[in-house]
Amino acid sequence: MDLKRLSNSLLFRIIVAIILGIVCSFFFPEWLARIFVTFNSLFGNFLGFFIPVLIFALITPAIAGLGRGAGKWLAITTGIAYGSAVVSGLISWGVATLIYPMLLSNQGDVAVKDVEEGALSSYIDIQMPAPMEVMTALILAFVVGVAMTTVKSDTLYSGVADLRRVVMKVISGFIVPLLPIYIFGMFLSLGMNGNLTATLSAFAKVLVLAIVMSFVLLLLQFLIAGTIARRNPFTSLKNMMPAYFTALGTSSSAATIPVTYECARKNNVSQSVAGFTVPLCATIHLSGSMMKITLFAFAIMFMDGMDLPLTTALGFILMLGVTMVAAPGVPGGAIMAAVGLLSANLGFGDDQVALMIAAYIAIDSFGTACNVTGDGAIAMVVDRFAKGNIARMELDDDDDLGLAAAIEGIEED
Repeated sequence: MDLKRLSNSLLFRIIVAIILGIVCSFFFPEWLARIFVTFNSLFGNFLGFFIPVLIFALITPAIAGLGRGAGKWLAITTGIAYGSAVVSGLISWGVATLIYPMLLSNQGDVAVKDVEEGALSSYIDIQMPAPMEVMTALILAFVVGVAMTTVKSDTLYSGVADLRRVVMKVISGFIVPLLPIYIFGMFLSLGMNGNLTATLSAFAKVLVLAIVMSFVLLLLQFLIAGTIARRNPFTSLKNMMPAYFTALGTSSSAATIPVTYECARKNNVSQSVAGFTVPLCATIHLSGSMMKITLFAFAIMFMDGMDLPLTTALGFILMLGVTMVAAPGVPGGAIMAAVGLLSANLGFGDDQVALMIAAYIAIDSFGTACNVTGDGAIAMVVDRFAKGNIARMELDDDDDLGLAAAIEGIEED
C-alpha cells in the first residue's frame, strides 16, 4: 500500500530491473545495449577492485571485537552461529549432489559463460587491479584481528572500525543503488545472446528448491536445539512464527529484533540470554543466506559443466561461513561479501556473479526470515549452556556486536 516504501525496496527494484532487462532484450538496438554492457564491465571491474578491501574491513574488526567483547558467551554464540552456517552449506552440497543431476538435467548444456561470448561487447575496457588478492585479504584480516585481541590496541581497533563504516557506506551509498542497473544489463545481455529462457527456467527450479530447503533447515535447527534445551522443537518453532513472518514482510533483521526477542522469551529463554543472543545473532547468524548462496552457486557450476567435489565445496563453505559472520547488514550485504570467494574459490566470472546477485535478491525475504527464526534456536541452546544467566558485566562490555550494533549497523539483510 505504501508506494514510496515499495519503490525504495531493493527487492522491488531488482524485480523491475529483471523484467525490464528481459523485455528490452527483444527490441533494444545493439548500440544502446552495448552502453549497458559497458557499464557492467566497469562496475564488475570495480567490484573486483573493491572486494578484497571489503573483506579485510569487515572481518578484521569482527575478529578483534570477539576478544574485546562479551567473553566466553560471545565466543560460544559466534561458534554456534558459524557452525550453523557451515552445516547449512554442507546440506546444500549434499542436496546439489543428489538432486541437481535430475532437477537440472535438461539445462546441462546451458553454460553461463556463453554470455561472455555473445555479440555484445563493451565500448571501453578499463582495468582496475585489486590492491591485494582475496586470499591475501582473508589471511591478513585473520592475522591482524587475532593479534589485536592480544595487543589490545585501541587506536588500531578504532581505525579498522572506522574503515568498516566507510566500506559499509560505499556498499549502501554506491554499490547497492547501482545493482539494479547491473542486473538490468546482465539480463539484457543474456536475452540478446539467446540464453535467457533456458537459464531462467533452470534458476526458477533452484529458487523454489531454496525456499523449501530453508524450511528443512529451520526444522533441523529446532530439532537439535529442542534436544539440547529439552524442549518441544515443534512448539518452539511455532512460537517463533511471528518473527518469521515479520522478517518475511520487512526483509530486515533489525526491524525484527523486538519480535524475535519476545518469541525467544515465549520459548522460556531467560531475559539476560535473550537480550544478548538475539541482537548478536541478528548480526552474525546468516545460515539461511548461506543456504541460498551455496545452492545458487552450485547450480551455476552444474549448468556450466564444472565439477563439484567435496574438497572444493568444503573449502568454499568454510571460508564463506566466516564471511557470513562478518557480512554487513545492508541490502544485499551477504551476497556482496561473498562475491570475492565466488571468484577466487569457484572461478566465477562477472555474469555468473550477476546471476548470483539476482537470484539471491529474488528471495531475500525468505533468507532473512530463516536467519531470524534460527536465532531463536541458538538462543535456546545458549540459554541451556548458561543455565539462564549471562553476567551483566559481560553484556555491558559488548559494545561492538551487541544491541547497539544490531540496531545501528543493520539496515536490511
